Amino acid sequence: MSVLAMKFGGTSVGSSAAIGMLCKIVLDQKTKWDNVVVVVSAMSGVTDILINGANAAAKGDKSSTNASADALRKRHISTLGELADGHSSRNELARQIEVLISEYELLIHAVGVLGEASPRAIDAIASLGERMSVRLVTAALLASGISAQAVDANSVVLTTSEFGNGAPIYPQTRTQIRTAIMPMFAQGITPVITGFIGATASGAITTLGRGGSDYSGAIFGEALDADEVDIYTDVDGVMTTDPRLVKHAKVLNHLSYAEMSELAYFGAKVLHPKTIRPVIERGIPIRIRNTFNPSHVGTLVTRVSEPTTHAIRAVTVIRNMNLITVEGRGMIGVQGVAARTFSAVAHAGANVLMISQASSEQSICFVIPNKSTQPVINELEQSLKHELERGDIDQIKSRDEVVIVTVVGVGIHERPGVAAKVFSAIAEAKVNILVIAQGSSECSISIVVAASDGDIAVKALHELALA
Repeated sequence: MSVLAMKFGGTSVGSSAAIGMLCKIVLDQKTKWDNVVVVVSAMSGVTDILINGANAAAKGDKSSTNASADALRKRHISTLGELADGHSSRNELARQIEVLISEYELLIHAVGVLGEASPRAIDAIASLGERMSVRLVTAALLASGISAQAVDANSVVLTTSEFGNGAPIYPQTRTQIRTAIMPMFAQGITPVITGFIGATASGAITTLGRGGSDYSGAIFGEALDADEVDIYTDVDGVMTTDPRLVKHAKVLNHLSYAEMSELAYFGAKVLHPKTIRPVIERGIPIRIRNTFNPSHVGTLVTRVSEPTTHAIRAVTVIRNMNLITVEGRGMIGVQGVAARTFSAVAHAGANVLMISQASSEQSICFVIPNKSTQPVINELEQSLKHELERGDIDQIKSRDEVVIVTVVGVGIHERPGVAAKVFSAIAEAKVNILVIAQGSSECSISIVVAASDGDIAVKALHELALA
């Protein structure tokens, strides 16, 4: 029994026309696979409307919250009418969408009364986008002659209680998914499942992190022993770099899990970084495809990538970063400085994207998002107060507006001289490197440069990917 798990992103369900394309793709794939499962995101822009409405409610802005509810109702009900006009499923699915919008109105009213949007409330509110879109897609598939059934993932995906970043709990999640979905397969039903969401053991709705619908697609693919997980988006696949920056960027036909993980982590927004995790153990291929160009085969991601003459496969950039440095000659041989440094960073709730430390132990530097800079510096000054007073640490400094540029490719560790080519290309472009880091996986080399030099560095390094 062959199984294909398909995940469609926000732009792929963003309008009745896009959902119509989705239906054609599902119809085509059902002729090639025994069973198909469809995982969907919220309509493009809807999650923002939901969260903005919650934040407005917390501030007592009733006019904005009322407007958000009206906008959600109008968009979803009108799209449903365009997709399933005259079909017997329309009235029931319209009723279900109205129930969800009423739930939204009750939740934002509660937020308004409390004057606070807690992480738990935000997750409950944010989940409504997927819960509405899954009914639109179900209606469209039914109207296209496909037997389909909407499934709310919070009924089967068990997660931790980390609201905003819930993690699936195994093996319970796998068991619950199979118990719910396998009987549908036996009846010839195509499950249409909400991405992005799960629930705690007590039933509280959680989300898997922004962009977590990709992750959901992989979770369901793993649980159902899928032969392939297809991630549908609005680009033809993973490209050698951002085509808006380099017009002659190309689609990569094949990548390894390791390469894709590095690319996703270091800014390739085509795939959520966590997506690779569920499929690695079972070796399930992932294919990234374009909803609006379904004839393109996209990018295939497997355990081992295809042989290539290019050591460097792609170049990515992460913008709006800040470089924090903790330095002092008195740090040499002092135990626990690094541990307390990163404990303080964690306490500030900041995400560290890159770390570098001199072998002399005189400095530690790391890169965080700009928005986290001041909270991190405050925590560091408090945590390292005594070392600063004694002069063991000379200073804690920050450099705003830097970017991380990363070259990725499994060939980096197989061929001598790749690092030399990277640094030569940067030098020839007259770009100054602030920090260098190479992962122990030897699948990537990252450099930090001034934001003003970011585009220049990407263009220079991209030539190596094509050389």
